[in-house]
Amino acid sequence: MTDRPLWTPTAERRASCNLYRFTERLNRRFGLGLADYRSIHAFSIDRPENFWTELWDFCAVKAETRGPRILIDGDKMPGARFFPDARLNYAENLLVKDDDTPALIFRSETGSARRMSWRELNGAVARTQRAFSAAGLKSGDRVSAVVPNLPETIVCFLAAASLGLIWSSCSPDFGAPGILDRFGQIAPRALIACDGYFYGGKTIAMAEKIANVLKALPTVERTIVIDCVGEADAVAEFLPNGVTLAAFMAPHSDARIAFAQLPFDHPLYILYSSGTTGIPKCIVHRAGGILLKHLAEHVLNTDTGPSDRLFYFSTCGWMMWNWLVSGLAAGATLLLYDGSPFHPSERVLFDFAAEERMTIFGTSAKYIDAVKKTGLRPRHSHDLTGLRTMLSTGSPLSPESFDFVYDAIKPNLHLASISGGTDICGCFVGGNPLDPVWRGEIQGPMLGVAVDVYDDAGKSLRGGKGELVCTRPFPSMPAMFWNDADGSKYHNAYFARFPNIWCHGDFAELTGHGGLVIHGRSDATLNPGGVRIGTAEIYAQVEQVPQVIEALAIGQDWDNDVRVVLFVRLRRGVKLDAGLIAAIKTRIRDGASPRHVPAKVVAVADIPRTKSGKITELAVRDVVHGREVKNKEALANPEALELYRDLPELRS
Repeated sequence: MTDRPLWTPTAERRASCNLYRFTERLNRRFGLGLADYRSIHAFSIDRPENFWTELWDFCAVKAETRGPRILIDGDKMPGARFFPDARLNYAENLLVKDDDTPALIFRSETGSARRMSWRELNGAVARTQRAFSAAGLKSGDRVSAVVPNLPETIVCFLAAASLGLIWSSCSPDFGAPGILDRFGQIAPRALIACDGYFYGGKTIAMAEKIANVLKALPTVERTIVIDCVGEADAVAEFLPNGVTLAAFMAPHSDARIAFAQLPFDHPLYILYSSGTTGIPKCIVHRAGGILLKHLAEHVLNTDTGPSDRLFYFSTCGWMMWNWLVSGLAAGATLLLYDGSPFHPSERVLFDFAAEERMTIFGTSAKYIDAVKKTGLRPRHSHDLTGLRTMLSTGSPLSPESFDFVYDAIKPNLHLASISGGTDICGCFVGGNPLDPVWRGEIQGPMLGVAVDVYDDAGKSLRGGKGELVCTRPFPSMPAMFWNDADGSKYHNAYFARFPNIWCHGDFAELTGHGGLVIHGRSDATLNPGGVRIGTAEIYAQVEQVPQVIEALAIGQDWDNDVRVVLFVRLRRGVKLDAGLIAAIKTRIRDGASPRHVPAKVVAVADIPRTKSGKITELAVRDVVHGREVKNKEALANPEALELYRDLPELRS
């Protein structure tokens, strides 16, 4: 850490942001003197009824009624309910314009590009909604999708939401067993699929895989095929009850959409836990809760507005896609990209940013680190004049990556490292436009969530590392888990450790600046000699070694204790010799502590990761200990696990 922030908002920028205007509104409305982010955040958790109601009005949420009650059973987690009398529609609150300005701007790794205006988006949603209704789909029915990040995907999702259908999607790179592990639990009536997709310069066909999926999904009555690679007609003919999206929509008009007015807690979509420790949990999210939480994050914490061009690199199997789509509620234009972020080169996303005047660039910490290692310096190679904010999530952003962003991408930039999860389809901690950015730190808790760090006894820690928790209810807590009639799976996932407290599973630390550092997942925390060590602390050091591309650390049971084992993927032609091992250990010892130094350093050809790009320490730990990995289909490269089995280096 340093005594000087990397970035501080100017007085002009602070005074022009949405959060400043919202705070002035609170001060006038309640006779307050809120003047900084900490006081605003305290208001948001101490007076939740006032905060969420004022956010509703500030963002002009459309609803048939809000109802008289704001929060009931506010002392219960789970059990609290926000706006229990409200009736609204999520999709209606995203289709906030109907003009010829761009709503969606799409680019593929192939170079193809398309634009869809707000007027065209409204029309396409209207036609698709009518097609869904004509197919007999009704509120509460599930619609599943195996799709890339295309404009058509957003059209289908909004059409489903407009009727109260429950959406669930995954990316097309999932294998058939992984798709069935998810959709097989929720009995969808319709399946939307692409005819194929592009990745890394290759065209991948989908027809056979979708046909195999359909054989095991007897509830599917209609299969709708999106044209991505030019084979939609043939694929639709090949699949049972298949129809192209174009033919599905064609008979229907684009007259004004009739939005179903539904309870605040009506299910909007089902997301899935990573599934690396068993069959994925089906997490049901409520429409009203997601709308309000995303509005708080987009409009207040990220300062998104109608003039913004918002981008997040994501597949439709990661919650950041759902988060990105909600940016429409702020009036922003969404920039969509499909394909590899490094094809045909590491320049591709920055080309997109420059050419479309991107204002908010969202990506993963791993992407930032990978760009750094290519040697690209976008501030010199691209015109990023319009870029105002950069968001990073997926894994902790190392202090060195903070340095890289400000040195090589843009010095005058709000860099917001954000963290939350599929569980809440949002963030517990992240950025805000009022405070400075400190090296290696997340700026602080998000508005409306009472974040703390607890020790093992369930007491608040003001210094030191512990469990990231949330101590009070918030609107985007899951409505339930699917197929969890007594709520036991839901309770055990978050509330079993500390009663009435959400325990998120992150190993975290509060800082003196009011920010946080996340040291990794607490279930992957290392415990050599009984001292808890976050894996992110090791990665932050190791990945600064030039010969190392990436690393993965686990704790191996050894001699009645746990020893740290570090696996490294090296640059082409590099050998892991005694000198390199010594250099790695020295870097870790000097940059972290002697306790972080691994007992073993082992070179591997690949590191297993989930479909959303997160490395999976738990699966590797199971393989090293000879335990079964229960759901390999959750992994993008499950074959990599065999590289860790019965390693001679770990027998001594």
